[in-house]
Amino acid sequence: MSKRAILCTVLFAFVCSSRVMASFAGSPCNETLTNHIPTRPATAPSGREFMQQVSGMSDDAREAAILGQLLQGNIPTFLRHLKPVVLSERLANGQLSKAIVCVAPDYLAIGSDDNFLLVPMRLRTALTVATDFGFTLPTRKMVDAIYTQAPVHLRPQPLAASDTMRTTGYYWHHNELVREQRLAMPEPLGILTAGDKKDLVLTNRLWSNLARVAIYGWHLPDGVPIQPLSTVHGMRYSDYSHGIRLVSAIAYVDGEARQLLSLLEDPHAAVLFSDEGAIRHAADLVNILSSQGAPVSDISALTAH
Repeated sequence: MSKRAILCTVLFAFVCSSRVMASFAGSPCNETLTNHIPTRPATAPSGREFMQQVSGMSDDAREAAILGQLLQGNIPTFLRHLKPVVLSERLANGQLSKAIVCVAPDYLAIGSDDNFLLVPMRLRTALTVATDFGFTLPTRKMVDAIYTQAPVHLRPQPLAASDTMRTTGYYWHHNELVREQRLAMPEPLGILTAGDKKDLVLTNRLWSNLARVAIYGWHLPDGVPIQPLSTVHGMRYSDYSHGIRLVSAIAYVDGEARQLLSLLEDPHAAVLFSDEGAIRHAADLVNILSSQGAPVSDISALTAH
């Protein structure tokens, strides 16, 4: 993609975003959308303290600890203030339809505003937390829109591929690299930020790969993602480069509040949110992927849709 093309895309997104947001009395991404996230306990560990607690744990034990901390609300305050991202598409009837999704300003983290860990996790953990909080995962189109509209772009910092890339030490090392880069920027935490991690995403490809995780993103400064959409890894896989971007389960289409998963299933509305068109039975897909230990043989009724 040329620099001119990128500039045009960014300018269009800015103009589109400004016009759509002007139609609302205030941002639709208000605090009610985060009401299901528990208040952070006063005794909750910081990101560094949590890292020290899970250091040396087995992968399964660490994953359980991640889930426990998140469900207790041990996430920074700045992640609770959602940011609007505008999506638009010209429909078959020629009408330009516009939507807003409300997204966390950065990837899911454990800890406080002063000391947090951008924490990778397995797909099941991510979906369990997202659903419990009233959120879901983005699509590839949403990830691209988030990057385009984010005022803060971090440069990806890949680490050497090895067996240790799934360890807690790698998680923390990469977190510190991202933190240093972020602190060097003048914008405060809570501004929409992208480029620091790959995303776990929803895609129709998962219907053919229910034991896999779909990964996409980690955009370079020219707007090209390092990671094309992939379902190579198993659903229990996570490494230091993965991030979880929470997207509110409520989206706004032409000013009307709607359930995002229902919109993703709607062949007419889905084009606003997905470059694949409709995500077939999106709600069922999320339920299957987040089911606790259910073997594929036990979910044949749902996959038969």
